[in-house]
Amino acid sequence: MQANATHVPSILVVDDESAIADTILYALRTEGMQVEHCALGSEAIARLRAQPVDLVILDVGLPDLNGFEVCRTLRTFSDVPVIFLTARHEEIDRVVGLEIGADDYVVKPFSPRELAARVRVILRRMRGRSEGAAPVPAQKAAQDTAPPFVHDRDGARLAYRGQWLDLTRYEYRLLALLADHPGRIYSRAQLMDLVWDDALDTSDRTVDTHIKTLRAKLRAAGDDDPIRTHRGMGYSLAI
Repeated sequence: MQANATHVPSILVVDDESAIADTILYALRTEGMQVEHCALGSEAIARLRAQPVDLVILDVGLPDLNGFEVCRTLRTFSDVPVIFLTARHEEIDRVVGLEIGADDYVVKPFSPRELAARVRVILRRMRGRSEGAAPVPAQKAAQDTAPPFVHDRDGARLAYRGQWLDLTRYEYRLLALLADHPGRIYSRAQLMDLVWDDALDTSDRTVDTHIKTLRAKLRAAGDDDPIRTHRGMGYSLAI
């Protein structure tokens, strides 16, 4: 436990634009993180095969490999959290990035302080997941009476039936909203306004994509799916 308290997070920034990379390096090092930089996707893959890190900030538009290709390759040997950093703002690019395993998606231009905050949230969630690998206290022992969801707001994480869920940023926000208001039906438009309020050009396809991935993770944790689809109306959580 003491090791976790003193652990310095290691971050790999993969971006070929030196001005942007330098800004990120400065912002994260100011936060007390250990940061390295690669300019090529192939170099990043080799670096990550040789030595794991706690999080990767990955530019999509790299000169040798597309960032999506780098992430797909990375997912064959590592589950390290990935934040995509890109000049692309089309909704389909965000959907693709999230579907291949990214944890977040930041569009240029961006605030270095916001990026650092997103990094901290993901690291806190991953740290909580490793510390919470054992069953959530008392929940397994009293599973018949305990609530199915445990919401750790400070750690930005949710447990379902005694198991902490590995959620991306928007998966967490979506599930937290539904879990906080069980039984309430939210339309796609309402979910877009409440969950994707900082991504104004996102379409309702993103809602369906995230509902699909959430259902898979909930089934893996609890062998059931508490998300209900209301045709023509939206989604709710049955508890």
